[in-house]
Parts: sequence; structure tokens; C-alpha cells
Amino acid sequence: MITILTIIFLGLGLIIGSFLNVVILRLNTERSFGGRSACMNCQSQLVWYELIPVFSFLGLLGRCRTCKTKISVQYPLVELATGIIFALLFLKFQNIFFLNTLVFAFTYAYYTSLFSLLLVIAVYDLKHKIIPDALSFIFGILAFIGLFLFGNSGLANNSFYPHMPLIIDFLSGILIALPFYLFWLLSKGTWMGLGDAKLAIGIGWLLGISEALSGLAIAFWVGAVVGIALIVSSKKHGMKSEIPFAPYLVLGAFLAFIFSLHLFGAGFPLGFN
Repeated sequence: MITILTIIFLGLGLIIGSFLNVVILRLNTERSFGGRSACMNCQSQLVWYELIPVFSFLGLLGRCRTCKTKISVQYPLVELATGIIFALLFLKFQNIFFLNTLVFAFTYAYYTSLFSLLLVIAVYDLKHKIIPDALSFIFGILAFIGLFLFGNSGLANNSFYPHMPLIIDFLSGILIALPFYLFWLLSKGTWMGLGDAKLAIGIGWLLGISEALSGLAIAFWVGAVVGIALIVSSKKHGMKSEIPFAPYLVLGAFLAFIFSLHLFGAGFPLGFN
């Protein structure tokens, strides 16, 4: 039963991932998010069997059916990533699914929306080396609202649980963002972009101090390894190269959330649960 449901939610994620690709592609352009999808090169409208997430890319061997232009690997990767996010979130909340379907629906819809938004931010930053303020603002607002609606510790276990947050919950976003802001301020933007600080505010509110710090640790570890590998392996990347950090922040935040990571202790640094 669990396997079948996981596959269903994986499939739902693949479908949503197809839409996220549209958002990433058309964001900050004059194109609307609606309308029929078409080849970016020859503008031929795609038929139904070219719109099946992941499988269409594989079936077409990564090329447009009409003009044979290569299709960006971003499309299947974003779809697959979204599918994995949806599947893992279901597995995290599977107990709620069987206990209270309505609570599960609220919880699942909230977190899939937030992590879908984070995925858009990560891929957009990877492509354009900038985090759109509008997306960070929307993410921050949703994460702040979640402080009142979803418990992130104890019996609530991130599920729908309306309550009044503690003071440390309100401060978590600012405390997590503060180091990024200081990096940006002291380096005048050469070490870290201000967009990363804005994104970190929402991550702090979403995860809480302990999990957010664990996510940041993962982000810096993975970012350091990848950054060094890029510098060593490619002449295009030097010490002054701009490496987008949002993808690592999003990866670290997601892993910390899914696995409830508390690498520095559940009460670090102020002793709150």
C-alpha cells in the first residue's frame, strides 16, 4: 500500500514539476505562465505525448520532434526532483495520512508548495545567478504564516497544529539570516549575495533554529566540495567566479527537514525545544 501511494505522489510531483519548468523559463519575461507549450527554437506547439514528464524527454532522445534541437536537461531533472520531493514528503507524513486525511491534506499541500517554490528559486539562481526578490518574499511570508499553523517540534512533528509560536520561533529567521547579511556587508557582496540572506530568513522560519543550522552546515559542506571541484576541473571557474549558493541552501534545508536533522543538538544554541 505504501509503495503504491508513494508512486502516486511521485507521479503527482512529476506533473507539478512540468509546470515549475514553465515558471522557471518564463519568470521575469513578458511571456505568461499560461498557454500551450512550444519548442523554444522552432515554436511548434507540443502534442500530448511530448508533454509526459521525464518519459517524453527519454522517448524523444532529448531532441525536439520537429526541428531536432536539443532539449535542455533541466526539464527532466526538475520534473524528477519535484517527484522525489513529493514522494519523500508523503513518506515523512504517511502516519498522518492514515490517521487524519484532512490534517494530512493541509500539511502536505503546505510543504509541497514551499519546497516547490524553493526548487524554482534554486534552479533560477543556478541559471541566472540571482534570486528573485518576489520569490524570496512569497517564501518568507508563507514560512512566517506556517509558524502559527504548523508545529516544528515535539508531538506536532511539522503537521497542521494551530498555535502561538514562541519568541525564539519568531527570531529564528533573523538569526539564521544574520551571518549571511554580515558576509554580504563585510565583503560588499563579493563573498555572499544579499539574496541569500533574504532566502535564509524564510528557511529559519520554516525549519527552526536547530534544523536550519543543520541545513546550513550541509549547504556549506556540499557547496565547498562542488566549488573546489569546479575550480580545479574547469578553466572557466576561478577564485573570482560567482557560484550560486541558493541550490545548496535549498538542498540542505530539504534534507534537514526530511530527516529531522539536529547536527548541533535539538536545543542549540539557546536551549529551546
